[in-house]
Amino acid sequence: MVVLNITLKPRQEEFIIFTFNIKLFFMKYPSLALFLFIVFAYQAKAQKKSPDSYLGYELGSHFTPHEKVISYFKYLSEGDQNIRLIPYGKTYEGRELMVAVISSKENIQNLEEIRKDNLALSKAQKGVRETKNQPAILWLSYNVHGNEASSTETAMRTLFALVEGKSEKIESWLKNTIVIIDPCLNPDGRERYVNYFNSVVGKEPNSDPMAREHSEPWPGGRPNHYYFDLNRDWAWQTQIETQQRLKLYQQWMPEVHVDFHEQSYNEPYYFAPAAEPIHVDITPWQRAFQITVGKNNAKYFDENGWQYFTKERFDLLYPSYGDTYPLYNGAIGMTYEQGGIGAGLSVVTVDGDTLTLKDRIDHHYTTGMATVETVSAHAGELVEKFKGYFEKNIVSPPGIYKTYIVKAENLGKIKMMSELLAKNNIEFSFGTDKVLKGYNYETKKIETFKTERNDLIVNLQQPRAVLANVLFEPQTSVSDSNTYDITAWALPYVYGLKTYAIKESVKGNYASIEEKNEAIKTIDRPYAWAIPMGAMQDFQALIALQKAKIKVRIAEVGLTIGGRELPSGTLLVYRTENERIVKGLSAKIAEIQKSMNKVFYPIASGFVEQGKDLGSSVYPILNIPKVAIVSGTGVSSQGVGTAWHFFEQELKYPVTLISIQGIGSLDLNKINVLIMPDGSYPDNINEKLEEWIRRGGKVVLIEDAISAVVGKKPFDIKLKEAPKEEIKINAASRKYGERNLDDLSNSIPGAIFKIEIDQSHPLAAGLGSYYYALKTDSKVYEPLSSQGNVGLLNSSSYMAGVAGKAVMKKLDSGMLFGVQNIGRGSVVYMASDVLFRSFWENGKKMFTNAVFLVN
Repeated sequence: MVVLNITLKPRQEEFIIFTFNIKLFFMKYPSLALFLFIVFAYQAKAQKKSPDSYLGYELGSHFTPHEKVISYFKYLSEGDQNIRLIPYGKTYEGRELMVAVISSKENIQNLEEIRKDNLALSKAQKGVRETKNQPAILWLSYNVHGNEASSTETAMRTLFALVEGKSEKIESWLKNTIVIIDPCLNPDGRERYVNYFNSVVGKEPNSDPMAREHSEPWPGGRPNHYYFDLNRDWAWQTQIETQQRLKLYQQWMPEVHVDFHEQSYNEPYYFAPAAEPIHVDITPWQRAFQITVGKNNAKYFDENGWQYFTKERFDLLYPSYGDTYPLYNGAIGMTYEQGGIGAGLSVVTVDGDTLTLKDRIDHHYTTGMATVETVSAHAGELVEKFKGYFEKNIVSPPGIYKTYIVKAENLGKIKMMSELLAKNNIEFSFGTDKVLKGYNYETKKIETFKTERNDLIVNLQQPRAVLANVLFEPQTSVSDSNTYDITAWALPYVYGLKTYAIKESVKGNYASIEEKNEAIKTIDRPYAWAIPMGAMQDFQALIALQKAKIKVRIAEVGLTIGGRELPSGTLLVYRTENERIVKGLSAKIAEIQKSMNKVFYPIASGFVEQGKDLGSSVYPILNIPKVAIVSGTGVSSQGVGTAWHFFEQELKYPVTLISIQGIGSLDLNKINVLIMPDGSYPDNINEKLEEWIRRGGKVVLIEDAISAVVGKKPFDIKLKEAPKEEIKINAASRKYGERNLDDLSNSIPGAIFKIEIDQSHPLAAGLGSYYYALKTDSKVYEPLSSQGNVGLLNSSSYMAGVAGKAVMKKLDSGMLFGVQNIGRGSVVYMASDVLFRSFWENGKKMFTNAVFLVN
């Protein structure tokens, strides 16, 4: 008798042991032996390697480079019928972005049909097939912050477990669940961290928190290439990684999304349910399912004796997170936070325990698999609730307002807003002829108004009603002011557009804007050309003109010429002074007009009807900016990144990043505009800047950069002190549990203020009567002694968001934006981040004014 003994060990060992009497077997059954040998050889080949075997080291003993992670994902997908890879783009630095889709063989074979059916649910389309057999879609996102590096390692382990480490339990989960794994949302940031760590770690990791491997240099690995926090970019989609990922996300619309993070390595693990404040539009079902997931996670953590917490710190309000954005799109969105930032491969915590990378992987792996289990157990209910969510949006949208109408006072800004709405699949239309009554965002009063052809209309009777309402609501309801992020972001304030919120359902009559082709009188040899500056995009025309060596002037005062009113800030190109240096001037200007799709108005004479003639000194030639941004230790990396990204990606304008040490050797021939982002600067920075400014340099000081020059010559800037009658708080009467209430009185987690601006100043060109500033601190300054107070606060400036009583008292007056002339140069003071996360669109206009129009 021949005994064929095949012993299968656990799949993580990945090998098959079989023993038999080879000699006897081959002698008696040569054909069968050859057949079995081929079968076993094929099975051994088909069995995939674990991360340990593939990488050549135990998972958690090293940080894995992104290229190897992608390689492993591709390796696991080869010839496997349970997985499909979907590349979705590349980062700014060219690294590959992809997701893996894992499910049963049958689901993968019907994957496109399942995706389309699920997408139809999110559109509340009629005639959708029964949801009974529709799998739930779970999307797991790892490593949005580059230095929270255990996530990507976990993604490899999780993928292998789902694809190759199958058990009856896992196979049953995947019958009714589609799992999408994105191993790294931020490869550029992660590589920055991994490369630094690998360059400083010794032969063995040093667990001492003081070791340099636990302290990253500036800017750190958290942000992407342009130093953006990608976890705050979901709704705004300013970064290429977010844009490409959201395009894919909108094609799938998962029922559940989990964002894997890390926090301080001294913290225990966090998972849902989330903390207050929770936005009122998040449904009771979404809240309840977070608890369901949390309880299942807790079960496994309890078994292992691992510490964790829930319902603290991480709220659900700001709409652009990896948990809130999915929630506002009908899913169950959750954040999981493992302690680990700065932990490296091993670190001793404040409690005296040693936390290793392997520990962190174990924790993330456990919550990930537990969530797959929970989703599978409730798949049918998840799909049904998902379907009902969008159906309810159409029948009974949230909030007290049913329609938002944005007035078409600036078509450039209207187009920009509509582009953002389209990115988020929010439906909108244009134009209707009605007289309506609604809440005016500018006056905060109910007023009567008439709609016009190009007014943008957002009706909330649509599938994305919740997200639309969250982005437009004038004042977000906040139940707990101890929030994790800003508390105000209404799009009408972001874009600086007059808007009305109305309680009745109104729909527009048109799908697009009506472009009016204005009849421009032809002049063979114009005296000049006039270029009004209404939106930020108009600066592309100025840049193109200056690049063509055409001198451009600015109207510092308004004028009327040829029957046309031209406001201050209008650009002027004089024919005679440019013909001398630019051959074929008229043809060149016609070419720029066409490429920019911008109207240049020809002017027949320098004699004006109102204002000053074109020979006046109020029309100075604009300098061509040679821009540098200060960067490095002490400077806000996000502040640097938003300015850097704005110049390179939006304006397509050259910019140089310099160190703080380089400020002392500025050369006007190479740099005549210096951007100093929010940050901490040396005490003697005023001395390094003074002579360069006097000779013609311009410095733009943003937020705390102003503090570096307060009270120092030649800067005429003074911090406004807190009022003497400051609100008194009886701290002695506080209970221990109320000890944080004093801090809340002085907090301002992002609130919006309406700033009165001097429309005649170049810094305010094209902004209108007001500018809506987002304030995240209480710093405000005394008005300048010279004529340069461009933006002033008053007692009625507050518009939206949370601001403590003490802060409100301080922000009832003072200067936020100003310009001071020093010698031949100037200083621009900006006490609000006008480029905030690159989505504060009206601020971009003011910033560009500062760079290009302020001489």
